[in-house]
Amino acid sequence: MALSRLAFVGLGSMGMPMARHLVAAGFAVSGYDIRPESRAVIAAAGGGKAETVSEAASGAEAMLLMVVNAAQAEDVLFAQGGLDALASEATVVLMATCPPQAVSALAAKVAATGRRFIDAPVSGGVVGAQAAKLTIMAAAPVDVLADLRPVLDRLGDRVFHVGTEPGQGATVKAVNQLLCGVHIAATAEAVSLAERVGVDLAVVLEILSGSSASSWMLRDRGPRMLEADPPVTSTVDIFVKDLGIVLEAGRGAKAALPLASLAHQLFLSTSGRGEGARDDSQVVGAYRALNGHTISGSSGPTR
Repeated sequence: MALSRLAFVGLGSMGMPMARHLVAAGFAVSGYDIRPESRAVIAAAGGGKAETVSEAASGAEAMLLMVVNAAQAEDVLFAQGGLDALASEATVVLMATCPPQAVSALAAKVAATGRRFIDAPVSGGVVGAQAAKLTIMAAAPVDVLADLRPVLDRLGDRVFHVGTEPGQGATVKAVNQLLCGVHIAATAEAVSLAERVGVDLAVVLEILSGSSASSWMLRDRGPRMLEADPPVTSTVDIFVKDLGIVLEAGRGAKAALPLASLAHQLFLSTSGRGEGARDDSQVVGAYRALNGHTISGSSGPTR
């Protein structure tokens, strides 16, 4: 099935560049976001102007949802009339990070109307969205995914077919976020110990980054832990949400996840101190609070 008309809902820091990539690729994209300024930006970029969800969805052959959570997705599709406004054989592509059980329930409601559903969460953050280099973890029947590949290939450089059932993509994303969150927390713990004993943190990170102890998160987040106010690429509150989803997935599978639970508490305590909007590397502040010291510049601790 050739696709030409798309609806894109959720024009935030990731959704906006994603929608703009699709416009640049020649798709007719009607974008919607609760913020009028975001609707104006996508219209100025060549997208269709829509003042409501149903207007953006009207007659579209696919709707991509880059919203905050499953509750927002359900609201867009049902309370705001997005699903009914789509073409009768349209496909809903849920790209937000959501609990697997919630995705399965949402997919069943979509399927009951005769429309199709792809569970396709993404990894790569704002940088990946801007560069069209997201990793997309898609769960859908083979033929359904094949129809949407021209769209997904414009958004990511790695599109994986992880299963045929809704919820499988969300589960793979939960596994990914478990490791990301735990790796950030572990990096923060290592940095905190190095701070406590007063060694040169820049040298420590250089050593660790080239050793068997290294991880992508250590190399990326570690240097930002040495900054007093680093730029935000992903917030503390994103991991409060995502690790909460990980723990929900664990409960659903009756799987014990003690490391994920501890990491969640560290991010939660950082958010609870009013730092939820800061870069997620600042979970290191939870350790600094426990150990009674703070960072001064980028050279080490003040005790």
